[in-house]
Amino acid sequence: MQHVYGTVQPLFALCIAPHPDDAEIGAGGTLIRLAQSKKVGILELSRGEMGTLGTPEGRLEEACNAASIMGLAFRGNLGLPDGFLKPEREQVLKLAQALRDLRPELLFIPHHLDRHPDHTGSYQLCKDAVHVAGLKKAELQGDPHRVRKVLLYQGNFPIEADVLFDISGVQDLWEQAIMAHTSQFTGPQISETVSPEVIDRRRARNMYWGTFAGVKYAEAFTSEVPLLLDPLDF
Repeated sequence: MQHVYGTVQPLFALCIAPHPDDAEIGAGGTLIRLAQSKKVGILELSRGEMGTLGTPEGRLEEACNAASIMGLAFRGNLGLPDGFLKPEREQVLKLAQALRDLRPELLFIPHHLDRHPDHTGSYQLCKDAVHVAGLKKAELQGDPHRVRKVLLYQGNFPIEADVLFDISGVQDLWEQAIMAHTSQFTGPQISETVSPEVIDRRRARNMYWGTFAGVKYAEAFTSEVPLLLDPLDF
């Protein structure tokens, strides 16, 4: 695991991203809010070396700049092959070892409904790694670790939200973190995601989700298991 920003340490929350900038786009506002009071990190699976724009070295530098803006405690990169992220044994073991090293309680992973094959492949890779990280007899270093809760963040496909987080107070900071990935979001539009319009499009999406919670901006997540809520929190 390549260290990009901060230090390897136990985290409250960790977001797994197939490529640099995916975490900011899908869960950036929530990560910023959590980082204001807890230790939060991002772990990229690849360096995005297959991308049309930017270089792997440049994208790592952009990721470091974004981490500083977000107030992260850690950001790292597994260096898995961009374009070929899938639940193969070697990839699963590498991610499972990272989970043991970082020991997050809350994990954000890509949603399985997405048009990018690396995102769908990463979903199952993450699920398998979460399982293996908790196995006593796994071929890994350190003590077994079981993530307490896993939430799926939205990529580029419609989802039915189970959880909404209010990010109204950090929307401006979230936009700064997105634009720290300069190579991807300035210059010509390459795709619906690699575009100078990324802020406008994601701001509109956050406003859409915010309408259901009575706030200006919100980020949406899904949970594959029922969520336990305390009725006194309402």
